[in-house]
This record gives sequence, C-alpha cells and structure tokens, in this order.
Amino acid sequence: MLIDEINRAPAKTQSALFEVMEERQATIDGQRYALDAPFVVLATQNPIEQEGTYRLPEAQLDRFLFKIEVGYPTLDEEVAILTRFENRPSAHAIDDIQPVLSAAALANYRAQVRQLRIEPHLLRYIANIVQHTRRDKSIYLGASPRASLAIMNGAKAYAAMQGRDFVTPEDVQFMVKPVLRHRLMLSPEREMDGTNADEVVSAIMRGIECPDKKLKVENDTRVQSTLV
Repeated sequence: MLIDEINRAPAKTQSALFEVMEERQATIDGQRYALDAPFVVLATQNPIEQEGTYRLPEAQLDRFLFKIEVGYPTLDEEVAILTRFENRPSAHAIDDIQPVLSAAALANYRAQVRQLRIEPHLLRYIANIVQHTRRDKSIYLGASPRASLAIMNGAKAYAAMQGRDFVTPEDVQFMVKPVLRHRLMLSPEREMDGTNADEVVSAIMRGIECPDKKLKVENDTRVQSTLV
C-alpha cells in the first residue's frame, strides 16, 4: 500500500490505517478482508507545508519501521532524472514496470534474514541505545520496545545485504537513525532551539561504548598479560 502525503489524511482514515498496519486486515461494513502476504505500507509526508495537514499519532508512527529522509538530488542525479523523462516514450509508462521478485521468493528471503546470528552483547547494545532515549533530558517521549525490534531486524537485513550471516555493531549503528527519528518526541526546549531527532540520537550514540571497542580492549589486555 502506497499512501501519498499521509499527513493530509483525516482522523478516520488514520484510524483505518491502524488496523491495516497492525492486523493485516481491513474491515468494511462489518466484513473483514485479510490482506495477502507479504504486505508493506509505504507513505510519503511533506514536512514543509502544514496547512490542511494532520499530526500523525505517535502509536501510528511507531508502527512504521523506518523514516527515510529524501533530500534534493545532486546535479548528476537531476540530469539523470531529466534524461530518463526526456527519453520516455509516453508520460504514463506504468506498463513498462515488471516484477523483479515473487511473493514466495520474498517470503523465503525474510525467513533467511530471521536466521542471521546476532550476539548477546549486540542485543544489549541495542537495548542500551533505546533505554537512553527514555531518560535523555532532550527527549520528552522515548522509543518503545518496537524500536528495539526494528533496529535488530533492520540490522539483520542490512547484514544479509552485505553478504554476511552475522550482525556487526556497524550494522546496528547504520539502522539507529532511520528507526528512531520518527519515534522520538523532543522536549519543548529542544524543539524551540531547532534541534532535530538525528542530532539528539547522535549525541546519545557518542555516549554509549561500542561493544567491539570494549571487546578489543579486553582482548588486547589478555594478549599483553600472556606476553608479560
């Protein structure tokens, strides 16, 4: 499901989306319709124009796995956009879109990703990051356990994309901002001084020791003691 400018949807539509995103079903006139798997909700949001828009409930935002910020394209990217549209034979080329993956293959990939290894010290690292969002003075509302699960699952998927069957601290760190930036509610003071969620998350990450660094120090100490 693709929702364009989700913050323009009224409250009744937002309520209906809760059922779709959580229960994977839609109820119309008392009749429930199950949605085929795999099912994904993608939504765009215009962060500039506020007239005629609605604030998204925190519980709904928490159900989105990632928030991806899309900035302006680079010069080369914009030239590529112009070239692609210039060479397009028709303005509506939707018929040219072909599937690249079957539903069965995607389900198989998801099952494989779930089996990737993630060490206990990385699970603690993830939990520690999310716990810090709940007691940081710059944050009014911290992240929920859904955020912890999202970081873990996202890190597994990213590790698989890198061709590995195990998760590294770098995989976790790569996922932190996309997972947390839409789940945190900053304090009024931080909002007033123009601070954004990414900046607060970066500050939190700097204050948490990376597991690999700690393990490396311990390993180096053991080697030195042996040599002595």
